[in-house]
Amino acid sequence: MLSEKFSGVLDVFKTKAPTLIGVDVASTSIKLVELSEVGKGSYRLDRYAIEPLAKDTVQDGNIANLDQVSDALKRAWKRLGSRNRNIALALPAAMVITKKIIVPSGQKEEELELTVEAEANQYIPFALDEVNLDFQILGAAPNNPDEVEVLIAASRKEKVEDRVAIAEAAGLKPRVMDVESYATQEAFRLITPSLPANGRDQNIAYVDIGAHITHFYVLRNGQFLFSRDQAFGGNQLTHDIQRAFNLSPEEAESAKKNQGLPENYDNDVLQPFMETLALEITRALQFFFTSTSYNQVDQIVLAGGCAQLPGLDELVAKRAGVATVIANPFASMQVSDRIRPRQLAADAPMLTIAAGLAMRGFG
Repeated sequence: MLSEKFSGVLDVFKTKAPTLIGVDVASTSIKLVELSEVGKGSYRLDRYAIEPLAKDTVQDGNIANLDQVSDALKRAWKRLGSRNRNIALALPAAMVITKKIIVPSGQKEEELELTVEAEANQYIPFALDEVNLDFQILGAAPNNPDEVEVLIAASRKEKVEDRVAIAEAAGLKPRVMDVESYATQEAFRLITPSLPANGRDQNIAYVDIGAHITHFYVLRNGQFLFSRDQAFGGNQLTHDIQRAFNLSPEEAESAKKNQGLPENYDNDVLQPFMETLALEITRALQFFFTSTSYNQVDQIVLAGGCAQLPGLDELVAKRAGVATVIANPFASMQVSDRIRPRQLAADAPMLTIAAGLAMRGFG
């Protein structure tokens, strides 16, 4: 555990915490997941909740209306029905600066903090008193046994403090502040058991389709090889519905969720949107191939709110020429009897980050 002076509340690399509820604050909803450990390396999904957010209360990861978001978080926690108030939150990767450095090994914690602080001054474009800073020793340096590799993570304090504020206003206790990409990486480990050969020694493209941004990652054996953000997401489908049927944004969003649209919706709106989304994914694959030494992806995993669009997985598989599945971080878990299986199947692709955050409560 890092000193309070040094790490503040950016406990990105904290390895053990109380059992945590994972809280994903996205642009259109708040998602909560509570897990329990039922055996070594085995988990159960006890509860989850999804609470919609009013339009523009969260913009590009920034919380624009603290009161509305904290109220939504309070409603979500009440709906969850848990007594646990310990939570893990995450910042968008764009709000966090990470850097690997090499330092001499064998330093005491106080010495290492001073070394990291001095190194961080070179890479962080803000005064250190304006940021929350954390670090983790990754292991021996590749070419020198007398040195270690250290990963630094830093974020502007106000970005961290906004998320802490909404949690505390909702009566909850933020114990860990993670990074969404790291939470995704943790959730990916929950998904791999359901992949062929457990995903071992394969390049897996993980596509998280958000409201405004699609996050595209390629992982191999649980480690990131590549990441890219595409400015395209589920809100584009809402805009297409608005234009096609002369609806307000609220009417279009409601009709999209409740399937209350004319018969020509599938052919005139949904299919063109899915074709464009599949094209964006194939473009991201090409960026991966041209930016790395790899020329193959073995599997595509779709996550996020649009992952369950009927036929999207088949269309992406056809356009990309790669087997495609829908993410379910709970596929290998026990599930509480209070959870309806059909509803969970529909919601699971949206719960990956919250599930990854909930995993921070286990060693």
